[in-house]
Amino acid sequence: MDKFRKSLLLSIKIGIGCSAAVYLAQHLQLDYAASAGTITLLTVMTSKWESLRLAGLRIVTFLQTVVLAWAVFTFIPNPWVAYGILLATVVFIAEISGWRATTSVNAVIAAHLLSDKNLDHAVWNEFGLVMIGIVIAILMTTVESGEDFTFTVTLLDGYKTATPVVYINGQAVSGTKAGDAFTYTVPTVTTQPVISVSVIPRPQYTVTFLSNGGIYSISTVEENRKASQPSAPERHGYAFGGWYTNIGCTDLYDFQTEVTGPVTLYAKWTADTYVVEYNHPESQSEELARICNEMKKEELPQTMEALESRAMLYHILMDLEEFLVYKARFIRGLDEQQKRKYWKA
Repeated sequence: MDKFRKSLLLSIKIGIGCSAAVYLAQHLQLDYAASAGTITLLTVMTSKWESLRLAGLRIVTFLQTVVLAWAVFTFIPNPWVAYGILLATVVFIAEISGWRATTSVNAVIAAHLLSDKNLDHAVWNEFGLVMIGIVIAILMTTVESGEDFTFTVTLLDGYKTATPVVYINGQAVSGTKAGDAFTYTVPTVTTQPVISVSVIPRPQYTVTFLSNGGIYSISTVEENRKASQPSAPERHGYAFGGWYTNIGCTDLYDFQTEVTGPVTLYAKWTADTYVVEYNHPESQSEELARICNEMKKEELPQTMEALESRAMLYHILMDLEEFLVYKARFIRGLDEQQKRKYWKA
């Protein structure tokens, strides 16, 4: 029932407005007075701002249509060819400009300009019809008392993560977020509402990454956002062990934590582990040779079991000799820095 009542009131209001436009056009003795009512109907939008925008486009495209009509009708004698070219041009410009809503009115204006023998008279007549139509439409486009009024705040680049602060008649209100836009509703409008909107960027905090006593990286993070972990730093002779919140590197930082203030993180380093050698292969080879010589002086085994044990020991000593050869070759292949880390003889 409420929808029926609103639709009925809207229809009556538009009917009265269009009739007033036609009456005013007739009173001013304009030709095609009914067109003023049609322009009013086609210009009425859901908000006064939208109606003002469309009204401005009607004036701009009217002047454009007049200039095109003068050029086409002057240089093309055939009227139906001239009208076709004019209409095609008007539609093309409207389509590429996103002004399709102006096409129907400009098509009617083009027809009137074609049928009138006096182009100057036709231009002023059509201008009068357009002005009457858009003025009546703007006057009609108001929020009815008792209805809800809805408006949208769209955030621009640089503020997309912020939340608008909106006051209606001095009271803070919250809106519904959809993408970069927030929609607000003024319920049951009975007087002109006073609306104020301010957008404050979200606070930003510095996240500092310290490594080996210096700054490795600095990033800026918005409040309640998560910091991004930089690429792992490198330090010769050490392995990186993560980012910690204290200089002693005992509390590992969780990068899933939302940042609520400045953060300083410390890189943990663990010294690389190396094999440390204390025995020179030459001295080991000499010791091995001494053992072999001592074994030669011993009596020969008297039993098969003793012979097998002696043979196994000789195989072990031969393997050790081969190992010491490779060890000496490996040490000779090290550079000075590697030798300092490996060799502590």
